[in-house]
Amino acid sequence: MDRLIFTGARIFDGTRFHDGAALVTEGGRVAAILPEAGAPEGRRVALSGGTLAPGLIDLQVNGGGGVMLDGTATVETIATICDAHARLGTTGLLPTLITDTAAATRTVLAAGIAAAARVPGFLGLHLEGPHLDPKRPGCHPPQCIRPLTQDDIDILTEAKTGLPALVVTLAPAAATPGQIAQLAAAGILVSLGHAEASFAEAQAAHAAGARMVTHLFNAMSQLGSREPGLVGAALSLPFAAGLIADGIHVSPETLSLALRLAGERLFLVTDAMAVAGTEAQEFTLAGRRILRREGALRLENGTLAGADLTLPEAIRLCITRLGLAPEAALTMATARPAGLIGAPAGHIAPGLAADLVHLTADWRLGGTWRGGVPVQAKSSTE
Repeated sequence: MDRLIFTGARIFDGTRFHDGAALVTEGGRVAAILPEAGAPEGRRVALSGGTLAPGLIDLQVNGGGGVMLDGTATVETIATICDAHARLGTTGLLPTLITDTAAATRTVLAAGIAAAARVPGFLGLHLEGPHLDPKRPGCHPPQCIRPLTQDDIDILTEAKTGLPALVVTLAPAAATPGQIAQLAAAGILVSLGHAEASFAEAQAAHAAGARMVTHLFNAMSQLGSREPGLVGAALSLPFAAGLIADGIHVSPETLSLALRLAGERLFLVTDAMAVAGTEAQEFTLAGRRILRREGALRLENGTLAGADLTLPEAIRLCITRLGLAPEAALTMATARPAGLIGAPAGHIAPGLAADLVHLTADWRLGGTWRGGVPVQAKSSTE
């Protein structure tokens, strides 16, 4: 059995740091965290300082490696996206379908079911739309936005039986509390997003079973003096919420405020697109050009369209610009998102897959391992 001994870095196990420790893996799985002086014989992986953490987990990944998750999706599409993000430090993710046709949704669900247990890093699917609020489309094609129907619920409920996890982003304007309750009862994680929703509507959705908010602050009703909106609901009700921490989608000051108010319920996402892991400077989404410029992805009219971001970069921003404690920032990209979808990931613990990421002393990507096997490292850029 191949035994690896990781030394030379602080170890973050998903909950806390271990100093002066070694990580032992056997057969691609975690065996133990031990004092470095007491580590057994094995092949040494000597790290030059920094932090060894669980492989990062991303619940909103639209594409990568030059491809998008869309109506042409296959198992190979999903594998390409997962492999591209593994090189960027993310070892587990939910490929995400941006609002599309009913036929495209069925194709993606079938590809996801076929990919389950076959594609390393595939943790399930995230359907962002099409059941959104036309008042808050963002970069989603308005012509495809539509209300949720019973047929949709039946299709999603059936698909969930073949998927390890299924997240559905929808707006209260497009789905009733009763419909949300049906999805939640089927084990689907309902997330509110792209919504001009009132606090009361968000509260009713939560009571019906919605448990998450998609890319907090973006494409949603804002906090006002007399109407708290979806932002107010996300910050005051027990929702988990994703954050795009690139310093562009949400200002550092607003990120800091959210972390002070609801830090234990927040997690990091990239909202990555096809260009992730490539040098490409543009791509198309629903026939529209998206340009990669100055660290952002935008439609030609300037609307943000996903993010040019990796999870190590988001962690680094939280620590170096926001002053967040490293264990808090790391938890937002490991244990917390994994826990939301019930994935056996996001921790370094005996028996779990040795999916690992090494972050340097200045919080840049140093290397990634899936099942104890090194993935080609790729330095993050800013």
